[in-house]
Formats: sequence, C-alpha cells, structure tokens
Amino acid sequence: MDRDGLAEFLRVRREALQPSGVGLPAGLRRRTPGLRREEVASLATMSTDYYTRLEQGRGPRPSRAVLTGLARALRLSDAERDHLFRLAGEQPGPPPGPPPGPPTDVRPGVLRMLARLDVPGLVLDAKYDVLAWNPLAAALITDFSALPVRDRNLLRLRFLTDRQAELFGEEATREFAREAAADLRAATSTYPDDQALAQLVDDLLVGSAEFAEVWARHEVGRQLSLCQTIFHPRVGRIDVICEVLVVPERDQRVVLYAAEPGSPSEQAIRLLDVIGIQELTTAT
Repeated sequence: MDRDGLAEFLRVRREALQPSGVGLPAGLRRRTPGLRREEVASLATMSTDYYTRLEQGRGPRPSRAVLTGLARALRLSDAERDHLFRLAGEQPGPPPGPPPGPPTDVRPGVLRMLARLDVPGLVLDAKYDVLAWNPLAAALITDFSALPVRDRNLLRLRFLTDRQAELFGEEATREFAREAAADLRAATSTYPDDQALAQLVDDLLVGSAEFAEVWARHEVGRQLSLCQTIFHPRVGRIDVICEVLVVPERDQRVVLYAAEPGSPSEQAIRLLDVIGIQELTTAT
C-alpha cells in the first residue's frame, strides 16, 4: 500500500470536484476548493474521521468495499479507479461472485453530455436511484439536490409520495408501476446481496399497497420506455418523447425527455429552462 500516494490522490481528486457535480448545494462559504472531507465521506458512506486519516496517510489499508465507495464518491473514471485500487495494494477489477450492488459511479463522459443537453435528462441505476441530472430535469420533475440521497429514487417518488401521480396522471403511473416492479425484480436477481436494494423493496411493500399488488405478480423484465405526458404545475401540459440510452457496463440508463420541435410542449420546456427550480410567480 502506498499511503502517501493514496493520500495525495484522494486530496487532489476531492479538490477537483465541485458540489454541483455530485448533486450537493454549493453553500455560501467554502474556504477550500472542491468538496469538503465530510462531504466525500458521506458520499462514500464512511465516517469523516476514517476518510480524514486516509487523506492524511494515517489510515489502515482500505477494503475493496471502501475503495469502491471512494471511487463512486469522487466520480473516478475506470482508469482512475484502477489507479486508486493499486495505490491501496489491491488488484483492480470486480471481486469474484455476484456484483455487490448496482454501480453508482457515472462515467465522466456521460456527465459532460448531460450538462450540455438542452432537454431534461437524468441517469438511473438498476434500482431507479437518480445518480445524476441536469437543471432542466430538476425543473421538470423535482429538485433532487434538495432530497436526501436515499430519497433520490423514482420508485420512492412514485409509490411513497404523490409527486409522480400529480405529474404524469393516474393511468400512466399505473403502467409505470407494473413495468417498474418487473424491472426491480430483475435487479434483485442480478444483485442478490445488495442491502440497499432489499431495503428499497421492503419499504415499498410496507408503504404501498399498489406496489405490493404488482410485486406479487412476479413479473420480470427491463423497462426501456418511459414516455409520458407531464402535467407540470407551472407550465401546464408537456408531451414528451423519452429516449432511453443504456450504459451496459454500468447497468445504468440515461433518460432524456424531448418534445416535438416547434410544439407548445417544446415552448414549455424552454420556459422551464428560464424558470429553473424557482417558483413561478404572477404579478399582482
């Protein structure tokens, strides 16, 4: 293990990240560049003290699970992830056996593409966690940065709140419920050891009779069509054409919400681009 090399690499990568790039608010006072140590620790699901010791070259040899969490939190590319593992004295690559859980690190190229899009877009993992989004997606669906990380999940929004039904209408959300339950069951067989996925299923079964009903059908499948008519509280009806791009090596999907060029729906999306996540007010 190269403790000094690992410490320097963690510090440099932490300082290179901006809060907006990982879904965190920038805040008003930041004395140091990039993310704070406690923010990286939270994203990597470890204690701040443990992460601080690693960055100061005083920590024990991290496990593969810890390294995977750090790679996810720091948004490392595949090459950077392999370098991190080697610095810690581990061989890069997945451990033998089933994968521990859906990958949550989004490729830098996908993040750059998302930032440059002029349509709402977001990245989902296999359990419908929203891993990344652009400002238009936040304006269209919800301000994901204002939600706890655990609640940035389309299934929690659909089954445990009224948000999706309000946006998409009852008929469309019923169809989404059936397909999403089949999709989630497929994920449970792919990632049988993922505790977060098991907890998500348990929460949905307890909190939603509708989910329990569709889950009991034992349907299995992959949902690749998410097209909807959206009833937005600020700009009205938006008819969208959804494009779903699959990132197979990450088991992720990039969902894009586009409208017919020149249509009222496209104009509504352009208005959302101006409004953002601020409340639309009417002059009196």
